[in-house]
Amino acid sequence: MPARGDPARVSIILPVHNAEPWLDECLRSVLQQDFEGSMELSVFNDASKDKSMTIVEKWKEKLEGSGILVVIGGHDSPSPRGVGYSKNQAVAQSSGPYLCFLDSDDVMMPQRVRLQHEAAVRCPASIIGCRVSREPPGSTERYTRWVNQLEPHQLLAQVFTSNGPTVIMPTWFCSRAWFSHVGPFDEGGRGVPEDLLFFYNHLRKGGGVIRVDQSLLLYRYHPHAATHAVLEYDHHVDTPRPLPGGAGPATLGSLHHLECWQAGPLALPQPDRQSTAQGGGLLRRGREEDQEGLLLLRGLSGKAQAPGSDPALPSRTATLRNLREAGLYSHEAHSPTFGDMDALGC
Repeated sequence: MPARGDPARVSIILPVHNAEPWLDECLRSVLQQDFEGSMELSVFNDASKDKSMTIVEKWKEKLEGSGILVVIGGHDSPSPRGVGYSKNQAVAQSSGPYLCFLDSDDVMMPQRVRLQHEAAVRCPASIIGCRVSREPPGSTERYTRWVNQLEPHQLLAQVFTSNGPTVIMPTWFCSRAWFSHVGPFDEGGRGVPEDLLFFYNHLRKGGGVIRVDQSLLLYRYHPHAATHAVLEYDHHVDTPRPLPGGAGPATLGSLHHLECWQAGPLALPQPDRQSTAQGGGLLRRGREEDQEGLLLLRGLSGKAQAPGSDPALPSRTATLRNLREAGLYSHEAHSPTFGDMDALGC
């Protein structure tokens, strides 16, 4: 157990809204993590009207008795502000250099924080995901198979044509410095796919995508899941630009049981709330039982640029230079900011 009072190494980010049926199991999974570093749990209550916060207060004593600091924030307005707002607030009130995102209806396997932290230290400009198990078993079977069986190169190759982020939001783990460089989440509220918008911005800034190929999360399916609230979102979709040589993204290193891939120069969708009137491309997210269809890219914007005419994203060298100038990158191995990306190729 870390010494009491040690600064948190990993902040678990937990937005809560009317999560009473699932919170006990969720918080128990935080307590059962086998990570040997220090952790904190950052809970933000988004206007829950049930007994969610009574459950959080009950678990606060247990968690802090095991050395896990619990930070609680929130509001009791008549209406919730939304998932994007809640996650941003939970991040803002936390302190750890690494962020582990957790939904209040999901359950972490004991090794989740440890394995994803190892990956994030090695690739600090990447979003780290993992495989999942679905509860109840067999729900959204084809979607779950897609999430778990994408090959490493497909984590980037399928971002425009598939079911949303190729590493799903409830599994995300990343460095705080990289989150600050990319984020925050869109706070448009109900109906806005804040995870997808963040994911595209992450790729636009040259971020990598990694999946730890172990099932580290029990991903719960139920009629009240936030996914069902994301019905439709319009924005312009620029034509994806081929990678150099016409090939898919090249591997940039093999790290134990995972591989790190870099986005390279892609023209990514630019969110535009006026695109309905302007004929923008349509992103539609429907009822989850109807998906493989979870997210459809339908058509290209009339304003899409011709292939090759869009400005390329900066090279990895230029990106690192910009990050150094911004104070977000250092050459010191295992830095709490960006580590030694040159040596790792992440």
